Amino acid sequence: MLYFPLQDIDAAKLNINDPEHLRIHSLETFGTQDGPGIRMVVFVQGCQFRCLYCHNPDSIDVKGGSLVEITELVKRAVREKNYFGTEGGVTVSGGEPLLQRSKLTSFFKLLHQQGINTCLDSNGRLNTPEVHHLLEYTDLLLLDVKHIDNEWHLKLTGQSNKNTLDLAAYREQSGKRMWLRYVLVPGWTDQPEYIEQWARYFTNYKTVDRVEIIPFHQLGMHKWAMMGMEYPLRNTPTPSVEIKQMAKGIFDRYFENVVLK
Repeated sequence: MLYFPLQDIDAAKLNINDPEHLRIHSLETFGTQDGPGIRMVVFVQGCQFRCLYCHNPDSIDVKGGSLVEITELVKRAVREKNYFGTEGGVTVSGGEPLLQRSKLTSFFKLLHQQGINTCLDSNGRLNTPEVHHLLEYTDLLLLDVKHIDNEWHLKLTGQSNKNTLDLAAYREQSGKRMWLRYVLVPGWTDQPEYIEQWARYFTNYKTVDRVEIIPFHQLGMHKWAMMGMEYPLRNTPTPSVEIKQMAKGIFDRYFENVVLK
C-alpha cells in the first residue's frame, strides 16, 4: 500500500476555477479499508464538519491540498485496474467529497467509461440535486452517520445530522447500494440507548449491505499538534473489548452484515 500527498503537482500553475481539476489532499493505492476489494482511494480536500476525533485535520481547509487533473486521476486508476479484480475500484473520501460534487460527477462518469467501480465515502452534509446527480454514478455509497441524536451530533461535529439522514433516505429510495459507518468513541458514541436507536432507524433499509463499526483511535493526534491545534479528545481512551462487543451485539440484532473494523 502506498499513501502519499500529491506534492509533485504544481498547484500554482493550475487554474483554480478549471472544472477539470479536483482539489486533493492525498492518494492511496492498494487500499483495502474504504470499500470492497482493492481500491485506489482519493482523499479530497475540504470539510464542513469539525469532528472532535478527526484524524486528518490537515484535510479540513478548503483552500489546502493540491489541484490535480481529473484525467490524470483516471489514468492512474486505469493503470491499477488489473489489481481491482471483480470487487475493487476507486473510492473518493475526504475531507468531504460532496464539496466538489460536480467535478466528482465528471470523474465518476469517466471511470465508468473505463469499466471501473466507483465508491463515495461521505458524511452526507449536503443533500442537493447536484449531489443526487453524483449518486447516479456512485456504485456504492459509504455513509458516515456519526450519531443518531442531533444534539450529540452537533456537539461531536459542529453540524446537524438532518442532511445526513435525509441523504440516507434518498439513497434508500433510489435502490442503490449503501454501507453505513459508525465511529465508536468512548463517552461520545458508545451510549447503548443511542446505538439501539441508530440501529432501529436503519434496520428496514433494503439498500444497506453492510454496517461498519470503526473504533476510535489516537493515530491522528500528532497532526493536531503539528498544526498548533488543541486536540479535544487527548484523554479519551480507545474502546475496550467490552464496549466494542456491546456495540456489535446491538447492531447484530438489527443487521445481517456487521463488521467490527
